[in-house]
Amino acid sequence: MAGSVTAVSRSATHTFSKVPLESVRLLPGLGVEGDAHSGTTVKHRSRVAHDPSQPNLRQVHLVHAELHDELRDAGFAVRAGDMGENVTTRGVDLLGLPTGTRLHLGESAVVEVTGLRNPCGQLNGLQDGLMKAVLDRDEDGNLVRKAGIMGVVVTGGEVRPGDPIRVELPAGSHHPLQPV
Repeated sequence: MAGSVTAVSRSATHTFSKVPLESVRLLPGLGVEGDAHSGTTVKHRSRVAHDPSQPNLRQVHLVHAELHDELRDAGFAVRAGDMGENVTTRGVDLLGLPTGTRLHLGESAVVEVTGLRNPCGQLNGLQDGLMKAVLDRDEDGNLVRKAGIMGVVVTGGEVRPGDPIRVELPAGSHHPLQPV
C-alpha cells in the first residue's frame, strides 16, 4: 500500500486549525517541530488537566484527503489543516491500518500509528454539523470515527507535500485502531 502526502501543517499555539506549510520537520519522540502538540508527554489541554505525565501518543495527527473530498461532497468547506491535522494524505486507508503500523513519509521520517483521533465538539466550531459528519456507523451498528489517526515519530525528517508514503504493517497479529 502506497500513497502520498498532499499537505503538511502546524500551529505553535493551541488553535483548532493548523496552517499549511511548504514543509514540516518531524522530531523523533516529540512530533512536529514548532507545533503546540509536540512533546514526550500529553499536550492536549483536557489530557494535561487529567494527568500531565501521560505519554504523548498524539504527536502527529494524520487525515486522509479522501475525507475532505467526502465532506466537500456533503456541503462542507474543509481544507488541509482545518481539522487540526499535521499531515494530509491521499491513497492510504488510514482508518483501516492496524495499531503499530509504520508510515514512512518522504526520504526519512517514520511515524508509528498509535490509534484513532476521537473527534471533538470543536469541529462544530469550524462548521456546524461537522462533528456528526465525521462519525458514522458500520453494518453492525458500531461507531466509526473518520477524523483521522494519531502517531508518534520514530525517525525524524523533513516532510513535504508530494512526498511518497510507504506503509509498513506490524509483524504478528494485527489489532484494529482504538481512540487515543
